Amino acid sequence: MEGRTIRFIRRGELVALSNVPPTRTLLELLREDLAATGTKEGCGEGDCGACTVVLGELEGPGDAPRIRYRAINACIRLAHSIDGLALWTVEDLAGPQGELHPAQEAMVQCHGSQCGFCTPGFVMSLFGMYQNHVARGNPVTRELAQQELSGNLCRCTGYRPILDAAQAMAQLPAVAVDEVALVAQLQLLQREASSNVCYLAPASLDGLLAARARHPHAQLVAGCTDVGLWVTKMHREFAQVLDVTRAAELRRVDTQGDRLRIGAAVTLADAFDALVAERPELATFAARFAGLPVRNSGTLGGNIANGSPIGDSMPLLIALRATIVLASTRGERELPLEDFYAGYRQTVLAPDEVLVWIKVPLASPLPSPPPRGEGVTSSPSPAAVGATVVAPSPAGGGSGWGLLRAYKISKRYDDDISAVCLVIEMRLDGRGVVADISIGAGGVAATPARARRTEDLLRGQPWTENAAQQAATMLRQEFQPISDMRASAAYRSQVLGNLVRRFWLETQGTEHINLERVIPELAPQAAGSAA
Repeated sequence: MEGRTIRFIRRGELVALSNVPPTRTLLELLREDLAATGTKEGCGEGDCGACTVVLGELEGPGDAPRIRYRAINACIRLAHSIDGLALWTVEDLAGPQGELHPAQEAMVQCHGSQCGFCTPGFVMSLFGMYQNHVARGNPVTRELAQQELSGNLCRCTGYRPILDAAQAMAQLPAVAVDEVALVAQLQLLQREASSNVCYLAPASLDGLLAARARHPHAQLVAGCTDVGLWVTKMHREFAQVLDVTRAAELRRVDTQGDRLRIGAAVTLADAFDALVAERPELATFAARFAGLPVRNSGTLGGNIANGSPIGDSMPLLIALRATIVLASTRGERELPLEDFYAGYRQTVLAPDEVLVWIKVPLASPLPSPPPRGEGVTSSPSPAAVGATVVAPSPAGGGSGWGLLRAYKISKRYDDDISAVCLVIEMRLDGRGVVADISIGAGGVAATPARARRTEDLLRGQPWTENAAQQAATMLRQEFQPISDMRASAAYRSQVLGNLVRRFWLETQGTEHINLERVIPELAPQAAGSAA
């Protein structure tokens, strides 16, 4: 079947390519059709960052839009998805006389390239960082550089000079993108949107639902961080693709009553930004959800609908008591997220339905746990003899407190898939009794799951060390994990209970028991270069 023409802006010029198959990746289009071989193919699964490019997209109100820059993985991104956007590859950064862009010059000056294979991807991530931070007058800290380069791997262990380069960009002569001209070009492309039956990308929710009703067998795609693997690793072909990410209604985050409503096409990066704004304690967990290029492409709706038992967003959303809305031309239905899954990678989604919204209750303004040593008393109740129970601190006014913790256990700290994911949200009343609790778990069953038996055990009981031990035992009994390449069943079971123990210690104010609290001191050379 003939492919739809793809049109995008590169180097300030319109690029138009016709007859592009619906499953052709952006990396294939660059290297094979445009001979842009600076973009490298490493893993083919969005893991190493060698294929990183930057996309520019209009964002904001129609009368005053701005360009949003996103570093993404070209290897698993479908080529058609960049229709109507701006694209930068490593070949596009140097000036007309060959003068290097600050992202390139900083790498040279800081000796950030060794074998060089990963360098184009690092440079493009640096370019995205430059446009989103340096060009807007914001500093690049060491911590920011580490977070935004987490999706780029260096086999030569050259991370320190690359991080130095990220911070050095601001000291080099500035280079600006002509955003006024680019906005005009992108607006013109939007007005001239084209369509073809092989790759459908409706611009509205009504159009999306109508297309789904007409084409129930078309492959739904969003950011393609998973479907892209079916193409690159399993060599699957789809005669017809239905892209949900152009439906304007599904690209928004808003508040609806007492809930945060996140459109299914909102990127993982933006969705987690919204969740962290509500619950700042999720910042570390959000940053560890894959690397930034994956979060820039992947969507929250896609992560949920994919149904992987090791997806990190689902245990979190289950613990937060999120609901989802499924829609078709027949109407809408809303259900708790944990009820969406019918088996391993199986959902209750009907052939003509699309996941459209995720609704998360807004955070309640409960006090945080008291500092260690404050408000911690021995309980006289028989059930808690010999244990310790946390009572509300004086600042809590006797109203109790709440605690949310999200734990991700993986082989690598950054850019890795969980072996076990456990999220616990607990609220205690003024007596130190568990007033409410919700627990979401991933990697321990065929589907993301809610630990209802463990919740029932704890609800209404004093929060004591004994109660935590019983909960750890119950949680291990509640799930029967499998062994795979990431972890053995025995390891996963042990970790489940250990995480409950860790949660208990954190409710007691114990610190420095996790990697987030470990901040290594810079060696003298590194400290000098970062200053």
